[in-house]
Parts: sequence; C-alpha cells; structure tokens
Amino acid sequence: MYLRLLGFIISLVVFMFFTLLNLENRCDFKFWVTDDAVFRNVPVYLTVFAAFAAGMLCAFPVMFLMQLRKKKRDKAGNPLGSHAMEGKKKGKKSRNSEEELGTPGAS
Repeated sequence: MYLRLLGFIISLVVFMFFTLLNLENRCDFKFWVTDDAVFRNVPVYLTVFAAFAAGMLCAFPVMFLMQLRKKKRDKAGNPLGSHAMEGKKKGKKSRNSEEELGTPGAS
C-alpha cells in the first residue's frame, strides 16, 4: 500500500518536472494524415497527456472484456476461480493423485 502511494507520488513529481522543463516547447498535433485537422503551437506536455489519455481509453474496453470473459469462465463450472487450474497447467500433481493415495494400480 505504501509502496504504491510512494510510486504515485514519484510519478507525479517526475511529471511536474517534465512539465516545467517543457513549458516553452510547442508542436503541431495532427489527428489525421491530411492537414485538415491540425492543432498548431500546442504545448508538448499537453500532447503527452493526450496520448496517455488515449491509451487509457483504449485499454478500458480490453480490461472490461477480460473481466467479462473471466466471469463467464467462472460461471461455466470452475467454482474456485481461474487460479484453481494453475498447478495442473504447469504439470504439477495434485494432492489427490494416485501415487499419494496408495491405490493398487500405482507403482
């Protein structure tokens, strides 16, 4: 919890220094290949913020779809969640394997 807060504070400080060092720098921002949709003399820190916001907007639907897929998989018959099968995927034997129970066919 504290490491997450510390990381957030450090990232805000880095962002603040980036903003202060680039206040005078300007660039042109194009939405499309043509020159119809161009913003001229936009501060650099605003273009970086816009790119970050666009990335977050693209990541949100992916996260939402992954949550829906996980709920559908859990509802389909895995009552312990998606983590219950991790040991079997890696080739680990479960505690109830035939060798541990001492059943007559195990060598």
